Amino acid sequence: MTQKRLIPEYLDKLKVYQAGKPIEEVAREKGLTKISKLASNENPLGPSPYAIREMTNALWDVHRYPDMHATNLKTKLAQLYKVEKENIILGSGSEGIMGYIARAFIQPGDEVLTAENTFIGFHILATGAGAKLVTAKRTEDLRYDVKELAKKVNDNTKVLYIANPDNPTGTYITEHEFDYLMGFVPKHTIVILDEAYFEMAQSTWDYPDSMKYRYDNVITLRTFSKAYGLGGIRIGYGFGNKDFIEALHKVKLPFEPSLIAQRGAIGAITDYPHLERSIRNNTKRYYETLKFLDQKNFNPIRSVTNFIAFKTGSSEASDYLFNKLLDHGVIIRPLKANNMPEWVRVSIGLKEEMRHFFEAMEEILPEYDEKFGRPENPHSL
Repeated sequence: MTQKRLIPEYLDKLKVYQAGKPIEEVAREKGLTKISKLASNENPLGPSPYAIREMTNALWDVHRYPDMHATNLKTKLAQLYKVEKENIILGSGSEGIMGYIARAFIQPGDEVLTAENTFIGFHILATGAGAKLVTAKRTEDLRYDVKELAKKVNDNTKVLYIANPDNPTGTYITEHEFDYLMGFVPKHTIVILDEAYFEMAQSTWDYPDSMKYRYDNVITLRTFSKAYGLGGIRIGYGFGNKDFIEALHKVKLPFEPSLIAQRGAIGAITDYPHLERSIRNNTKRYYETLKFLDQKNFNPIRSVTNFIAFKTGSSEASDYLFNKLLDHGVIIRPLKANNMPEWVRVSIGLKEEMRHFFEAMEEILPEYDEKFGRPENPHSL
């Protein structure tokens, strides 16, 4: 018997998650000193000084295990969101909590429902747990189609996953659409509401903040990785029914998140002005980038996040644009892993980073247009 025969077939066929290219790797490969990483939806302002202070002070205690109950951080979150600590789960990013959900609730053969082309991390976790992954088509403008999801959800649906806002499209389902969909979801179906980009979307008038009304079968996921600028220490949090949260704690690694992560999150959540600055930068740079892509006739998808997806028209065009921008020191994200090979995604950075992107695009586009032109139907898959 070979070792490979011991690996379940559904796991053997699974592809490893591909992250955006690291800055150091691009600098080494291209011999460049000016790199703008616009691939991973990170906060370009970085962490709050309060978070840095808390993490720095915590270094003196790293010989100690962290508080496995994360009492101080949970107390802060409970006060902020007006819930009980028993309603809160913490993990290594929101993906860490998704991993707990897969471990606690999904068994091989269970039916899991989501939309096509949504967050690849969930697809990997569900498939890695041996689930039967069912996907619903999107609308023509690449939003979640709640009517299609409503048709596919049934008594056998163990988990329904909704990224709201969605990654990689940046679109969202409205409060009305969410309520409509929940009318079709059985009470025994677990609904994962992944709100990793909540802070950017919350001012949108019809965006459904899931903490303002509760369904007992919904688990809300949020993170410190995006708007709070703490992606490097991996910490996320979730809210749900006490029975759900208790079950998740049974499969959770006992000392996760780390001591540094817990302290950093406490500092970040304390510094609301830094969060406001981050959102203001994102809003301003977003509209500048949207205008640029509109002027270049790429017709980007309107987003409520810190990234914009736009269509190149072909897999070859996406590869060409990605590689040419890389030659200029600009890292964007091709979307082949999301089964969207004709699309790329650009994260919103600082003013100088976006100027770097614009200038590089201006240099590339004449030759790009000779080879590929612009897509005729920009919002179709």
